[in-house]
Amino acid sequence: MLADNIVHFSRILRDTGMAVGPDRVLAAIAAVEAVGLDRREDVRAALSAVMLERHEQQTIFDAAFDAFFRDPKLLEQMMYLLLPKVQGRGEKHQPPRANRLAEALAPPAPKREPRPENEAKTDEIQFETEFSFSERERLAQADFESMTTAEYEQAKKLAERAPLPVQPLRRRRHEAAPRGSLDLRRTLQGMARQPHTLTPAFTHARTERPPLVVLLDISGSMDRYSRLFLHYAHGLARRHLKVHTFVFGTRLTNITRCLRHRDPDVALKMADELVHDWKGGTRIATSLDEFNRRWARRVLGGNAAVLLVTDGLERDESGALSRSAAQLHRMAHEVVWLNPLLRFEGFQPRAEGIRALLAHVDRFLPVHNLASLADLAQALQRPALNPSHLLH
Repeated sequence: MLADNIVHFSRILRDTGMAVGPDRVLAAIAAVEAVGLDRREDVRAALSAVMLERHEQQTIFDAAFDAFFRDPKLLEQMMYLLLPKVQGRGEKHQPPRANRLAEALAPPAPKREPRPENEAKTDEIQFETEFSFSERERLAQADFESMTTAEYEQAKKLAERAPLPVQPLRRRRHEAAPRGSLDLRRTLQGMARQPHTLTPAFTHARTERPPLVVLLDISGSMDRYSRLFLHYAHGLARRHLKVHTFVFGTRLTNITRCLRHRDPDVALKMADELVHDWKGGTRIATSLDEFNRRWARRVLGGNAAVLLVTDGLERDESGALSRSAAQLHRMAHEVVWLNPLLRFEGFQPRAEGIRALLAHVDRFLPVHNLASLADLAQALQRPALNPSHLLH
């Protein structure tokens, strides 16, 4: 009975987005057997110690634990706890992942009967109609960390089509064009071939999109954001060939070729097989240093911009992170730091890693929802403001 309850509880946690596999279930059973069932808080502490990957998951775990182990009649009690309540002054807001917990605890939707072939498919049309502008706007503003599973899947598709963050640059070389500046040389060459015909030729400056380099943190604290940002990077790679994507946790991995596959699911599956440090620790200084040594000279030519996507939560007692970031800043045309922590009002750069990086980036922007991805294109067109003023 104990094992069955823990297995059921692990399924609920997994439905909220936590990575709770069979190994964690076995560890949870062993942990509860070790502490016993006499005290509820001992059971909570034992399960929390083996099932959670990071501190941010504690809120959703506590809510699920309280709902699950309050009464054997699980679903009825849980759905009662999740009914909307009017919040009074002084009450705490709902946990950021409460909607995912509600979705995980909800009873499965009834299976729909197959429709006869000759019946009109009205419900698909109705679904598209119901997904109104207000729904899109709400989804665009929703934090990736608080989205339900269905919203997250929809956000992946929308991220693939987000606007490109780079604008074409004018080059010195010119090319033939139907209008523009008069190309005297080609005009005279045409007259030499056909002396009785004057056909003016025109030219304009060649434009091309500058290279873009993505350095994406895939450590445990960034998991929800990095997974969706990979879909954004895949969309960039499909529409802009000069995109190089690297991911890093405890090591640096080049996944550029993986993201060139047309199908996003296949592309990310290939990346999964190539990368071995998903949702682990993070070594930002070591990863940036490896990029500077092995890859910077190959991919940072032609006014390349760097999108550094990380929360910057790393110690820098030896100054290694500051030195690596400074070298990256010297080699790149522009370093744009995208940090999901900027979604919090009153953000202060108190962590050592954040302070070390801030001194060596050109822009410091949030990346926590679809709106921030869409705004990235416009934000990069505005004059850069040195974010180092946040350090004072």
